[in-house]
Amino acid sequence: MYQEGFEEEIDLSSDIDLLTNNVYTEVEEELDDESLQQMQLLLQQQYAQQEIPEVVKNFIIYFHRNILENNVYELHGIYENSFNRLTEKFYAKTPWPEADFIAPLVNEDQVFLTLYRELYYRHIYSKLTQTLTIEHRFHSYENYCDLFNYILNSGGPVSLELPNQWLWDIIDEFIYQFQSFCNYRNRLKNKTKEEIALLRENVQVWSCYSVLNVLYSLITKSRITEQLLVSKHGGDMIEAAGEYGSRPLYKMLGYFSIIGLLRVHCLLGDYTLALKMMDNIELNKKALFARVTACHVTTYYYVGFAYMMMRRYADAIKAFSHILVFIARTKMYHTRSYQFDQINKKGDQMYALLTICIALCPTRLDENIHTHLKEKYGEHLIKMQRGEEGLQTFEDLFLYACPKFISPIGPNFEDPNALVQSIEPHLHHAKIFLAEVRHQILIPTLRSYLKLYTTMGIDKLAAFLDIDSDELRIQLLIVKQKSRQQKWIKGTLLEGEYVTTSDLDFCLKQDMIHIAESKVGRRYGDWFLRNINKFQDIIAGMDFHN
Repeated sequence: MYQEGFEEEIDLSSDIDLLTNNVYTEVEEELDDESLQQMQLLLQQQYAQQEIPEVVKNFIIYFHRNILENNVYELHGIYENSFNRLTEKFYAKTPWPEADFIAPLVNEDQVFLTLYRELYYRHIYSKLTQTLTIEHRFHSYENYCDLFNYILNSGGPVSLELPNQWLWDIIDEFIYQFQSFCNYRNRLKNKTKEEIALLRENVQVWSCYSVLNVLYSLITKSRITEQLLVSKHGGDMIEAAGEYGSRPLYKMLGYFSIIGLLRVHCLLGDYTLALKMMDNIELNKKALFARVTACHVTTYYYVGFAYMMMRRYADAIKAFSHILVFIARTKMYHTRSYQFDQINKKGDQMYALLTICIALCPTRLDENIHTHLKEKYGEHLIKMQRGEEGLQTFEDLFLYACPKFISPIGPNFEDPNALVQSIEPHLHHAKIFLAEVRHQILIPTLRSYLKLYTTMGIDKLAAFLDIDSDELRIQLLIVKQKSRQQKWIKGTLLEGEYVTTSDLDFCLKQDMIHIAESKVGRRYGDWFLRNINKFQDIIAGMDFHN
């Protein structure tokens, strides 16, 4: 096992500079500039290993040995704990050594070096964003291509095994870097001519087609759809697994790719297709995504968001509430995870989305969720119920909590205007969402008045709202329409029945509004009346003196 204690970093830079200068002094008269540069690079590579702390060298050797042995248990600890501790100690503000420098330590093992580069570039994306260059983006894409080509096109199942957490992070990071590149590519205003030329010449890098192709290929190769379908009907998944799907690596990558496609289609704004990807995944505690907390949270975030954008607010509230209860109950365990901050941020975003849904579709919440929501966004909720004044609050919460949408195609590099215009997909989707909000902006005010009466004249209510009678009739029809939503009962996530989600029911007859309890309220009222005699008997039999 590699050394657990961290040794002090050895500074050999002065020795290398001295040696390099001595060499150049002796040969500079005989070599041209190009040869000198080659010699300098060779010397840098030769001494790079000596600059790596000894504990990091031992770690890499130990890491490599466990990859070769497919020791998933040890790899889990290495991946989640050891790598992050070493990062904090030695590479908090600098990248890890490049793969070429550590290659001699692992006998030039290309599979390990590909996995190492995946961690190397992920560290740069996560911790060193200020130093992130277009070359990093290109090289990371090429490395993912190498990794997925090895897994998918090796002529048979590869023997590699990795922890579920790492497999999920590979898919998650792959999509994140795709998303990051799309937004980077579309913002051309401050880019140099060289960067624009590189983007123009490499339109296939991080293309939407290539990303979707990888995810769908992993699903097909693993036969995960067939496995989930068999399991859904009570069968054994192994029956439909096939040669590849029976391997944990392929099975879990295929499964996580389904969640990845849910995310990608949401980023592209196709919410129906996003939920369609979940046809064979049942949202319950036994689902495979629950094995990885980050995957669990991601799944419910995007399911809830898709429902919200499809105006199925009751289903969105249910999805957000479920996962927020889970996060609250398991919060003490998240503190030990390197993803603690990400999970917390995603939870806060879901509270913001839940606030939006509650403003558009008032619903009773879990007591703990209601308390947290009131603490975090109570003032926002009040503002969103003030008609036109609340639109800005809706927009602010949406922009804070929505995914970072992407445009599937890049800018037109041949159009000079496209090079100066900034395309912001999230503003486009926010505009679409706010258009829907405007249609029902008066609903909270109307509800507050209607709850005070059993009958009310159209003219009287129009005077209260300071609008004319015809406009009021239109608004009442909108209230009636918005109080009915498609709600999931059973089946796939896209299925559902149209039900009344409001606790207020009314009808319009001539110029009078007749207000009554909703069907839900009447149902509980009828149940109470049917059982009132039982309650009276129970109360009569109680001995209150004891």
